[in-house]
Amino acid sequence: MQQPVLEVRGIRKEFPGVVALDGVDFRLFPGEVHALIGENGAGKSTLIKVLTGVHPADGGEVVLAGSQVWIAGPLQAQQAGISTVYQEVNLCPNLSVAENIFIGREPRRFGLINWAAMRRRAAELVRELDLDIDVSAPLNSYSIAVQQLVAIVRAVDVSAKVLILDEPTSSLDRDEVRQLFAVIRRLRDQGVAILFVSHFLDQIYEICDRMTVLRNGRLEGEYLIGELNQVQLVSRMIGAELAGLDQLGGGKRRERTAPAGGTAFLQADGLTRRGAVDPYDLAIRSGEVIGLAGLLGSGRTEAARLLFGADQSDGGTLRIEGAETVLRSPRDAIAHGIAFCSENRKTEGLVGELTVRENIVLALQAARGWLRPLSRTAQDAYALRWIRALDIRPGNPEALVRNLSGGNQQKVLLARWLITDSKLLILDEPTRGIDIGAKAEIQKLVANLAEDGMAVLFISAELEEVLRLSHRVGVLRDHRMVAQLDNDGELTPERVMATIASGADQ
Repeated sequence: MQQPVLEVRGIRKEFPGVVALDGVDFRLFPGEVHALIGENGAGKSTLIKVLTGVHPADGGEVVLAGSQVWIAGPLQAQQAGISTVYQEVNLCPNLSVAENIFIGREPRRFGLINWAAMRRRAAELVRELDLDIDVSAPLNSYSIAVQQLVAIVRAVDVSAKVLILDEPTSSLDRDEVRQLFAVIRRLRDQGVAILFVSHFLDQIYEICDRMTVLRNGRLEGEYLIGELNQVQLVSRMIGAELAGLDQLGGGKRRERTAPAGGTAFLQADGLTRRGAVDPYDLAIRSGEVIGLAGLLGSGRTEAARLLFGADQSDGGTLRIEGAETVLRSPRDAIAHGIAFCSENRKTEGLVGELTVRENIVLALQAARGWLRPLSRTAQDAYALRWIRALDIRPGNPEALVRNLSGGNQQKVLLARWLITDSKLLILDEPTRGIDIGAKAEIQKLVANLAEDGMAVLFISAELEEVLRLSHRVGVLRDHRMVAQLDNDGELTPERVMATIASGADQ
C-alpha cells in the first residue's frame, strides 16, 4: 500500500455552540484527485481551514509524509507543501502574471528584483502546464479562469505536495473547465496530490479518483469514484434514500402551468443599457417564474439589474402594475415591491461583520427608514421565524453571517427579502456554490413562492434547474434576448442550447 501524503485522524473542531468536525478521518495519496463532498455545513470548509492552519484543531492529529505535524498557520502549511486555491482568486489583478506568481518570492540580484529572471522562470512554469499566457501582461487582462490557473501555477511553484482546489469551477464555462481539468490531470501525473472541492457532481465523476463524504461534521465514508452512482452518493450526503431521483438538484421536473392572463406585474418594453444589454421586452405576472438562460457574459445579470434600478437604462420603458415607472435606484425598486438577490452574495448581498439577525432585517429597516428603527423584539421575532422556516444552520440569530456555509448564507439573503413581502423576487444564481440538498430546498421554496402569488425572475447557468422551475424561459446571447420559450413540458435543454447557439428559436 502506498503511504498517504496527507492523513488526518480523529480531527475535532468546535465553535461556540457548534461541533463543526467530530472525529473526522481523511487520507490523500500522491498522484490522485480526491473529492471532498458534503452538504453545506457538513464540515468541508472547516476541514480545509484546519489543514491550512486557519483554524487550529481541538483534537486529533495531522500526519504529513508519515510524520505528525502541527500546522499553526497558512504560512507553515505552505512551507509544509500544502497550497490552496480558493473560489475567489486572491491575487493582485493590477500586477503582471509573473509578479503574481512570484509575489513575496521575487528572484533578486544585488538586492534588486531580477525582472528578466522572474519573467523567464514564470514563462517556463506556464509552459510546463501547457498554458498559453503572456506572463508580462497584467493579470486583470485575463479571464477569471486564467487567473485561477495562474493561482495554481503559483501554488505548484512553492513545492506543493498537496494542492487544495476549493470550488475552482463555479464561475467557469465548459471550455474553461476543460482547460482547468487538463492542468489538474497534468499535475496529478506529476505526483501532486489534489483535493478537489465542488458541488458539480458530473465534474467530480469526470476528474476524481476517490471521494470522501462528510455529513453533519462526521465522516460518512471514503469511496472509489466507481463504487457509488450519483443517486447513491446524494443519499449518503443527505442521509436519506432517494429512490426514483432521476434529476439531481431537485427531483423530477414538475409540470409548469402558467398563471392565467391579466396585467403583468412588471412589463419592460425596449429596455436597454449601452454596452450591457440590447433592447428587450419582458413581462412577468404574479405567480409566474420566468427563467433567464444563456452562457456566461450573455447579458442575463445586466438585464436583471435594470429591473432593480441597480443600473440605469438608456432607453425603453418599464411599467409596474400598469403604471410607467422610472427606477433611479434600488431603493425605488424596493418601494415598488421588487427584491434582488445578487449572484455575488459576499460583496453585493451579505454584510459579513453583521449577525444573521442584522442581515435578515436589513432590507426591511431600509424600507422603513432609519428614523423608524425596528425594535429588538421585532428583529428577534423576524429572525427566529425565518431561521426556522428556511432551516438556517446554525439556528443562532447572533452568529456572524460570515461564519455560515454558502448555502446557509444564501438562505439568510433570501430571508432578508421575504420579510419585506416583495411582489417580485429576482434571483441571480441563487444555488451557485451550494450543495445539492440546499439547492433542492431553495428550488422548492421558489416554486412555493410562485404558487402563493409571487412573481419570480430566476437566473441560473444550469439549464435543468431553469427548466425545472420556470413557466417561460428567456434566452440571451451576446447581450440580446433572442427568444422567449414556453415551458410546456416539451422544452428540453437541447432546444435551449440550440437557441443559444443559433441566436433564434429552434
